[in-house]
This record gives sequence, structure tokens and C-alpha cells, in this order.
Amino acid sequence: MTSYFSPSFLAVFLPVAVLAYQVVPRRARWAVLLAASYAFFWALSGWLVVFVVASTAIVWGVGRALGAESSRRALALAQPGADRRAVRQRWQGRMRLTLAAGVVANLAILWALKYAGPLASFAASLGAVVGEPPSVGLPIGISFYTLQAVSYLVDVYRGAVVADANPARLALFLAFFPQIMEGPICRYAQTAQALWEGSPVTARGLFSGSARMLWGLAKRMVVADRLNSFVRPVFDDPAAYDGCVIAVAAVLYTLQLYCDFSGTMDLAVGMGHIFGVGLPENFRQPFFSRTAAEFWQRWHVTLGAWLKDYVFYPVSLSAPVRRLTGAARRALGGRVGPAVASGVALLAVWLANGLWHGAGTQYLLFGLYYFAVIWLGALVAPASEALCARLGVSRDGALWRGLQHARTLVVVLVGELIFRSASAAQGVELLGRAVLGFRAASLADGTVLAVGMDAADFAAVAVFAALLLVVGALRERGERPLDAVWRRGPVARGALCCALLVGVVVFGAYGAGYVPVDPMYASF
Repeated sequence: MTSYFSPSFLAVFLPVAVLAYQVVPRRARWAVLLAASYAFFWALSGWLVVFVVASTAIVWGVGRALGAESSRRALALAQPGADRRAVRQRWQGRMRLTLAAGVVANLAILWALKYAGPLASFAASLGAVVGEPPSVGLPIGISFYTLQAVSYLVDVYRGAVVADANPARLALFLAFFPQIMEGPICRYAQTAQALWEGSPVTARGLFSGSARMLWGLAKRMVVADRLNSFVRPVFDDPAAYDGCVIAVAAVLYTLQLYCDFSGTMDLAVGMGHIFGVGLPENFRQPFFSRTAAEFWQRWHVTLGAWLKDYVFYPVSLSAPVRRLTGAARRALGGRVGPAVASGVALLAVWLANGLWHGAGTQYLLFGLYYFAVIWLGALVAPASEALCARLGVSRDGALWRGLQHARTLVVVLVGELIFRSASAAQGVELLGRAVLGFRAASLADGTVLAVGMDAADFAAVAVFAALLLVVGALRERGERPLDAVWRRGPVARGALCCALLVGVVVFGAYGAGYVPVDPMYASF
């Protein structure tokens, strides 16, 4: 068992977990979920499970300490004649130190496992006198459960949630197996209590969860695994291909990443439905976006929300940035000044976003690229609106919307080309070759078809991409396809599930000639 897509997981582990969950008394269902979660973790990461246990222990202890300090602060404030300002300042300082200790401890584990080795190798390549550290594998989902741990501690510090006295409930929140591998990144208030309550498996939850999982399985096996046959050889040896093939690989990689990641999220959300837990959606039709900023409000939604709440707002409201905002406003005016200052917070967000994905220079360039695109877009937006108004151009017209969609798609394709490259230097080189070395004849002379996919593969991907577009358009209009199928009765429900299953079996990419990949975001 290597992922949610493993036959042993889908055919054995998950059915056994669901059956055990349903047959035990409701008060014990949390224990089934916790045991299943740690069993899943052990199956994929072995002894590295100690790290999620360590994070849970740290978070529970620091959370309890924050809760105790908050209670003592309340008592001190209630004392007759208390200097409320002095009390708040004294206890706020203590709580900040406690919070910092918990956050640093969790991030230190993440840093040591995920970045210390790559950074040491990078330093060695520059001629630094360092030894290569012993190789330690990464626990599954460490980037995801670490962000959940940090959000819990910050929310306790802010008073948004009450510190949980039950370590088992906190352990289940951090390690719930449907979300541990790739998210979504949940907040304690969103899922902890629902996981603990042990809601029964219902017919509707079983249908919506199973159909959602089959849809995700189709995305993965029909599209993502098939596209791997083209994308992998091109990015493994880009020197062997011309600019046209590289450009096609960038397009196909973007579709591959979307189908792989959103398909995994479909499985996660579907499993949540089965267990009666509403996991947050991580994708909202991102390719319908009109700007890069909107794209990132629709793609990996929970990471964007986390960065906004725990990086952007704290940085933008910090004393140094407030002083910078005032100085910029005085020097540059009320419109440009705040935008310049807010760029500092946006830069922090995108540096964090890039480094969260890994220590490679391509991820750093990826973050800086989107920072520049989004920040400059915000700076020129007022001038663009004024120009359109002066020229009488409707910004809501079909032509303008189409141009915006096309522009955003190009921005995204460039970003994904950088993201998939082996380094920042290679990303820049491949971008130059894709633009300057583009040879349209490769589309017609069979060059593209000789890389790893034949015409039938491209046809299967095109048909399924069209289906994705239709479903996305329905959801964009506010419709809920699974709800509509549910209302049509058991025949329609069975027909949908059978059609999805047959589609996976008939059109899925597996067997000789295909190299399936592990869920791509599980490595971040």
C-alpha cells in the first residue's frame, strides 16, 4: 500500500475501516478512525510515525499551557484595582513566548526532515565544508499536518478555539487518514468535533463519497497517469526535445498536476463524506479564473487561506510594516503607498509558498514569479480600469473576459513550467526554448506523437478534459451534479457509479507501458 490509489487501500483497507467504524458503538468510533489513521501512517512511513506522535504531543502540551495562561490572565484582569493594560502586556508576552516555542518546535521538525538534507547538499555543491547528512525519509503528509498543528496553536493563542484537554481528539485531528497525505489543510474548528462525534455511515454519504472517489480515481488514472508517459521523459531529458515539445509538456504537466492533485482531493473529500466529516474543498474551478490572484483563490484553497491568515495578516499588521505603510503613504500618496507596503506581506506569503513546496531553487523562483505577477497586477489595476472606462471598453464583455482567461492561462503555464523544472536555471532555460525555439511543424510531423503518447492517448485525454470542463461549468453556475443524481433515485445513482467505474477500467492508464506516479503533492 503506497497511497489512496493502491488496490490494497481501495479494496481492503478502506472497506475494513468503514465496516469497523459502522459496527462499533458510536462512542468508540473515534478510536477506529484513530487506529486506522496510525495504521495507514505506519503502512506508508513505518517508524517515522514517531514524528507525528511527537508533533501531537508538542501541540497538546503547548495548547494546554496557552489555555492555562489565558485563564490566569482572566483571573488577573478580574482582580479589583488591576492595571488592565499592564496585566495584558505581561500575559501577552508570556503567551507569545509559549506560542513561539510550540511553533518553532513543529517547524524545526519539518525543517530538519525536509530541508536540512537538501540545504546541506546545496551548500556542499557551492564548496562549503559540510558532510552529506544521513538520508532520512519524510513522514507522509508532514508539510500538511505541521500547518494544521501551527494553525491550532495560533487559534488557541488568539482565543478562536479552546485548548483541547483530550490528546486523542487532537491526535485524530492531525492524523485523520483521508487527509494526512495531501490535505486539505483543516482548521481545528472545522473537523475535530465532527471526527470525534462518530456520525453513522448513511446511504447518502456512502453514495456521494463513493461517486466522488470514483471521479477522483478517473482523473488520476485516465489523465494524470497517462500524461506521465509524455511529461516525465521531456522533463527528465529536455535537451532531447525542441521548444514545441517543451511547450506541449508544460501544458500537459499543468493538466496532469491538476488531475492528480484535485483527484486526490476528490478521494479525501469522498472518504470524509462516508465518515460523515465535511472536509473543506481545495479546488474551485481554478481554470475559470480571470487573474492570477483569483487562480490562487481557487487552487489549493486551504493552503492559500492558511497563508493569508497566518502569514499575510500578521506581517501586514506588524509594527515595522505599519511604519513602512505610513512612510510610503507620505512619500508616494494614498493609492500607491499602501500597495508598496502591502507588497512586503505578499512577498512573505509567496516566499513561504515556494519554500513550503521544497528547498529547490525552482520553488523559490516559482514563489517570486507569482509575487511579481500578482503584486504588479494589483498596482496597475486602477490604471487599467480607468483606461477601459475612458475608451468605453466593457470589462464584463465576452471579449474582455476571454482575453483575461487566456492571459491567466499563459501565466499559469509559465509558472508550472518553472515549478516542474529541476532548478531555477533550468526553468528559465526551458521557458526561453519554449518561446524562442518553438517549431510548429512538430505538431504535424509526428514529433509530438513520438514522445510517449499516441493519438489514442491524446484522444482519451481530450475527451476527459472536455468532461472536466463541462462538470466545472456546471459547478461554476452553482449546480451540484451529485445532488441532482441523488434526487433521481437509486437507478441513476447506480448508473453513475457504474459508468465511472467502467470508465476507469476501460480508459485508465495501467499495465505495460505506463508508469503510474505516487500522488504528486505527497512529496511536498
